[in-house]
Amino acid sequence: MKKLLVSIIDFYQAFLSFDKGVLAIFAPGGACRYEVSCSEYAKRMIVKHGVVQGVKMGAQRIWSCR
Repeated sequence: MKKLLVSIIDFYQAFLSFDKGVLAIFAPGGACRYEVSCSEYAKRMIVKHGVVQGVKMGAQRIWSCR
């Protein structure tokens, strides 16, 4: 399950993200206000703390973003 979620986040970052992906041309300064993007933070937390706690922490970070 952990590998699946990390793979989904990797896909998002590569193709859909306004910070790192193909859509970055629409947000020249980046879309995330945090130093480490919300998706990267969520990915790190999933790897470090496990699926349940990592998703919870990632969701809290996303909700606090713009």
